[in-house]
Amino acid sequence: MATATSEAPALAPAPATKPPRRRGRWTPYWLLLPGLLWLFVFFALPMVYQVSTSVQTGSLEEGYKVTWHFATYWNALADYWPQFLRSVLYAGSATVLCLLLGYPLAYLIAFRAGRWRNLIMILVIAPFFTSFLIRTLAWKTILADGGPVVGVLNSLHVLDVTSRLGITAGDRVLATPLAVVCGLTYNFLPFMILPLYTSLERIDGRLHEAAGDLYARPFTTFRKVTFPLSMPGVVSGTLLTFIPASGDYVNADLLGSTDTRMVGNVIQTQFLRILDYPTAAALSFILMAAILVMVTLYIRKSGTEDLV
Repeated sequence: MATATSEAPALAPAPATKPPRRRGRWTPYWLLLPGLLWLFVFFALPMVYQVSTSVQTGSLEEGYKVTWHFATYWNALADYWPQFLRSVLYAGSATVLCLLLGYPLAYLIAFRAGRWRNLIMILVIAPFFTSFLIRTLAWKTILADGGPVVGVLNSLHVLDVTSRLGITAGDRVLATPLAVVCGLTYNFLPFMILPLYTSLERIDGRLHEAAGDLYARPFTTFRKVTFPLSMPGVVSGTLLTFIPASGDYVNADLLGSTDTRMVGNVIQTQFLRILDYPTAAALSFILMAAILVMVTLYIRKSGTEDLV
């Protein structure tokens, strides 16, 4: 008796699947193109032009020619090194003051402000809605010789101490190093507060609770937990404050005197009044190189990962 043998049905061929569509290899570069063009036109080309200007010789009447006169750099540094040193000193002092004033305020906004957080943030950002020049002129009024601020400082004999330190002159604050540093501190304080607040706000509050559970005192918690975790904000804030402050010339021009001129004032004078373009360009590059070296050393000392 023949038995029927059953054969398994043949499997239908799987439908052909389309290979995954490859993303355009050049898409990221096309997206970067507008920004790269912007940097090339408004940064790279002016830098090249400034380099060529700094090694030129001649006069405005006869015209300037590229003669690769690198001695301009040495002459500029030899003539204006006090202004360079003064710029670093004033910018560094303003940066330290911004950190001392901005850190407590940023800490308050991040951990203690509660429902007042948005209002305080608006008050921090509000000065940006006013011109930099007007804000500096306001400080000229605040620190006027007959104003209440100088009167209070005189009554407390604070100006006697600052005069001995050489940061004020007699019974006045205007046209002194203190006035310039105060103007720099006020104008660049928001650049310190905002990065600090951003860094502090990211800290998990449970870390503070854990430190309290381990019987850490508030100062120990701040020293061991809060401040190390806020270092990215400290590094960013100090860079955003020091770099523009070192090249500023408005505060020294309006709040200072000829004895408080910074290198930014010299560059402005060389470009716009004396019309010595090679010297002005050389001073600009010396300032840029000095800031680049200081910033590089600072980042290496603090750790490049702090900027992430």
